Amino acid sequence: MRFAFTDDQLLFRDTVADMLAKECSPEAVRWAWADETGRSPELWSALAEMGVVGLTVPEPFGGFGLGELDLLPILTEAGRVAFPGPLLETTAVAAPLLAESAPAALAEAWLPKVVEGDAVLTVQLAGQPFVADAHVADLLLAQSEDRIVAVAAERLRLTPETSLDGARRLFSAEWDVADEELIVDGEDGRAAADRAFDRGALAASALLLGLAENLLATTVDYVISRRQFGVPIGSFQAVKHHLADAELQLSFARPVVANAAYSMANGLPTASRDVSMAKCMASDAALVVAAKALQCHGAIAYTVEYDVHMWLKRVWALAASWGDAAWHRRRVGHFVLGD
Repeated sequence: MRFAFTDDQLLFRDTVADMLAKECSPEAVRWAWADETGRSPELWSALAEMGVVGLTVPEPFGGFGLGELDLLPILTEAGRVAFPGPLLETTAVAAPLLAESAPAALAEAWLPKVVEGDAVLTVQLAGQPFVADAHVADLLLAQSEDRIVAVAAERLRLTPETSLDGARRLFSAEWDVADEELIVDGEDGRAAADRAFDRGALAASALLLGLAENLLATTVDYVISRRQFGVPIGSFQAVKHHLADAELQLSFARPVVANAAYSMANGLPTASRDVSMAKCMASDAALVVAAKALQCHGAIAYTVEYDVHMWLKRVWALAASWGDAAWHRRRVGHFVLGD
């Protein structure tokens, strides 16, 4: 199989990358750590205007109606700048879930708002103790056994939880059963939840690739400029080996993530297995890159004054989210060997 994006996909990716490079600088990410909500409505609106937020929303609701393979390079660029916003939850998971499984009235009420940037969606699937970005969400889609329900934000009781990544806010959410609106249940509910989980794990893999690529590029720049004994430390063989190991891990992970996106976009029967392969390899690769970046930077990488720490902590957080590498390896084993 030849993994190659189309010219349109690459042009869209490059356009989004240019905008994010200008509007989502390290200073903006640092601001997201300190601000009360940590979210820029202006940046979210700009992404919506470009069609990014509504990329997975079907055309009848005003979106592009595109799939996982189209979203992959966009999420990778979002990871590259450590974008502080719920693209994973809203665009990769919740919007397709509403479009595929929700009653027509519910989809018609929310999906056009997503496209316009007027609504933020978040999700809580089985096994996820906390809800990301619940403080800025307008609607929560939650799984309870074989039921998926929608709960309006004003009906939620939120408790902030400690998060490793200060720009990725986490909350415990409670609500009354009377405030739930049923999306889907039974066998259809379990199938919809499984697809939603796979989309979340795939999106996290794409973000991890972008995060790791930025960390590696930043580290290369650092070892070229940092001098010791009168020469750049990047000229030392040990440092070269660290960076070569990091790039090797990324080179192995990229095609596996692309394969998973292709499987999801085309509804292949191996999609769940392919997603788990992608998530374990992307998590492992990003963690290796993070460790190498930390080692090559030395003690400065630990300091909150230095930007690298924000990328490191996002990697650590996402590597453990939507199933860590060990969990996904066990899942692959179940698919291959059976239960």
